Amino acid sequence: MLTRRVVGLLLFAIIAVPTFAPAAAATEWDDDNWLWNIIGPERLALGDEFGCHGYEGVDIHDEPWAISGCRDYLTAFTNASRWGQNPLSFGVPAGEMDSTTADHLHSSGFRIVGDLLESTPSQLHKIDRTTSLEKGQAEMSALEDAAQDELVSIYWVARWHDVKIREDKSAISLLESQDVWFTTWGEWYMHERASHRIGGSYLDNQTIAVGLPEDELWRVPGSVLIEWEIEPETITMLGEVEHELSADEQHLHAGYRFVENGLIATLSPGDYISFSAADHAPAFTFTPMTTFNGLHHSVVIVGHHVTNLHEWSSDFYDSPLRFTWLIERPAALVMDWRLPVIAVAVLIATPVTIKFLVKRDQRISEDVGSIDSDTD
Repeated sequence: MLTRRVVGLLLFAIIAVPTFAPAAAATEWDDDNWLWNIIGPERLALGDEFGCHGYEGVDIHDEPWAISGCRDYLTAFTNASRWGQNPLSFGVPAGEMDSTTADHLHSSGFRIVGDLLESTPSQLHKIDRTTSLEKGQAEMSALEDAAQDELVSIYWVARWHDVKIREDKSAISLLESQDVWFTTWGEWYMHERASHRIGGSYLDNQTIAVGLPEDELWRVPGSVLIEWEIEPETITMLGEVEHELSADEQHLHAGYRFVENGLIATLSPGDYISFSAADHAPAFTFTPMTTFNGLHHSVVIVGHHVTNLHEWSSDFYDSPLRFTWLIERPAALVMDWRLPVIAVAVLIATPVTIKFLVKRDQRISEDVGSIDSDTD
């Protein structure tokens, strides 16, 4: 009877150990080496933006350290944008945001949050989600009927747990065919901010100059529509604004483009344009522009919970679309020390048990044969 119990316990251990063994625990953090290796530099050069989404599985409302921690993780490997080093954009949980979390975000340098918040924190700019790029989920009417100067912000995630998400190719084709500005959260926000900081001043009785001062956050150009009733005799440009823009240019670049009764000027900080007339300074009207180059509206694809940049970006290498990648530091699976011990125990127990069962069956067979002989 004791032998049977021992065998039974061994068999139970063999079956139960894989079932009830403790799972690997996520107690440390991994790095996404694509941020600094090939993919990250390529996306940065194209004009993409890197923002933050915190740490995998960590709620920033409960653990605000993840806000500055994500910022430091990101900036250790890459700049946030071609326009600046520090990240401005942060993906936050849906619903309400408490003032403490908002303060942590602002003090960590973030200025933009999204994209399913119910209210706007006073010190931050909220961007709302327009639709998703997931196959079968894209709201085509929202992409087709966007208003003038609207920012269309489109959600994208490449993987949800173990499920690979497919992009909506019809939505991508529609976006790529539109007369729109392909931008990012941070670029769009800073461009609008810069546009309202462009100012003009009289240099003398015959000349007026228009320029953009430096900004402490990012060095992003701003755009202004300059209109006149009488065309100036002399227009002088200094800086990156000397580049002449084409009407179909869809990625932000300093420069100018003549339009009827005026020009669109996109100035980098430090650029200026001067206008002169022979007898008096020309009269102008200045209108800050929300959308670059007079395009209809703006589009940004926002990659959420980006733990593997290669996986999130691999379907868009040749696309003119631009992305804000909300980087999330991935959890590292730490092996529980008990698992190897259990594995060794099972490895030893299995052949011992099998050997015992084989010998027991042999003895039973011999005993049965002996009984049959005695009966005969």
